[in-house]
Formats: sequence, structure tokens, C-alpha cells
Amino acid sequence: MAGETVITVIGNLVDDPELKFTPSGAAVAKFRVASTPRVFDRQTNEWKDDESLFLTCSVWRQAAENVAASLARGTRVIVQGRLKQRSYEDREGVKRTVYELDVEEVGPSLRNATAAVTKSNGRQSSTSNGYGQQAQGGYGQQQAQQGGYGYGQQPQGDPWATNNNAGEPPF
Repeated sequence: MAGETVITVIGNLVDDPELKFTPSGAAVAKFRVASTPRVFDRQTNEWKDDESLFLTCSVWRQAAENVAASLARGTRVIVQGRLKQRSYEDREGVKRTVYELDVEEVGPSLRNATAAVTKSNGRQSSTSNGYGQQAQGGYGQQQAQQGGYGYGQQPQGDPWATNNNAGEPPF
């Protein structure tokens, strides 16, 4: 929609995503992302951490289930969504304002990690992580070799998987 503020945040998950369901059965996952910019201090000739931004994020439906099954605390993520401002009164009667992100897209950062992605087909069982593997605590941790892209086993019939330099593409 016009006038909405869409932002992209890169940071680390503060905690494991929390998956809940509305009374109508819609899944919603909430998580917080900490994003800390690095700045160069010319006086000391060193990189330093600037002030951290902590942003509460929520993602809905199948994406919520995929996030809860696939991402874990400490995972570096790229999150894009609509920034929302919400005001409320705390217990002491003081008016507070918070900023939250309604997530459209989220995924692991592949800057210092690898991932094998499998398309999900609707509802997932509690033992699946939404990416075709057993849930094992998130990206970046040691996992058993399971085949598939990025895990040492090449798909059969994939002309790009072989390392022959025939000079011409196979089409």
C-alpha cells in the first residue's frame, strides 16, 4: 500500500521465535532482531559497534511455522516488512510508543552460513523444520549430511552439476 514504510533489517535473533495460534487457527511467530551497525573511528583507526536496534517482528500463517521450525536464537537473518508504530499506556499510566515490523520476507543470512532449502507443502509436522529436514536447532549448527544442494550430493540429471567445460551450454 502507498504510504507504508517498508524496511529491511539485518541482524541476529535475540531469542528463538515464539509460535502461537489465533483462535481461528492462524499461525503467528514473534521474534526480536538485534541489529548493530559498525562504524569506523578515525581517531583510533578501529571499527566499533554503534548503538543496537532491537526490533520486535511478527510473521503470519505458513511463513510463521517455517520461521519457528527453521530459525533459532543467534541466527543472522535478513528481515523485510512494514514498520508499524503502536502507542499504549503502561501500568503506571505513562504513554509509551513502540515500533514493530510486520514481516513479509525472512530468511537466514548466508554471509557466514550455508542452508539447504526445500519448498514446504502447506502444514508441517512437528518434527519437520519446514525445509525438508528434521528440526535440529537452526542454521549454522553441525548437521548430519543429508544430501541435496549444498550437502555434497548432486541432483541426478542436472547438467549444471557436472564440471565439464564443453564450451557451450547444454541447450
